[in-house]
Amino acid sequence: MDTDNRALDPMERLLAERACERLIVEFVRRLDLGDPGSVADLFTSDGVWEWPYGERRVQGRDALRDYFGSRPADRLSRRMCTNILVTVTSPTTATATTYFSTYRVDGYQEGLVPPRPPAQVGHYEDTFRKADDAWLLATRTLFLSFAGPTEQLGNHEGA
Repeated sequence: MDTDNRALDPMERLLAERACERLIVEFVRRLDLGDPGSVADLFTSDGVWEWPYGERRVQGRDALRDYFGSRPADRLSRRMCTNILVTVTSPTTATATTYFSTYRVDGYQEGLVPPRPPAQVGHYEDTFRKADDAWLLATRTLFLSFAGPTEQLGNHEGA
């Protein structure tokens, strides 16, 4: 926990909340539409992504870059994030809870994929740290309430 107990004025708090919200949205944008390995740049150098149920824990930017960058090249995914609640705990720390649904298939070539239920529904619990005037994810923990395997498309789907 940050030891700086200086109170934030309302504008500082608003800017901190917005910066953290933007990180949450940028995280899923990079996974779905950008370069998945670059998600690592949104974390502190010692940042952690974990999924306690799956006993996965990835720590440090290099490990995060390898982990997120290793997703299949033929994966099509879209994550919907909602109910983003950021709580600024000090001038340099914050927490957040975000609900999400993930729609995902492997074997995607091009075109439209017929609708299907989400592969995952859950929430993220995040901590943030501000360093050198930039807010970054310090930890992201994934909690799943509903999950299934990633569907593998046949040759005729998504083409």
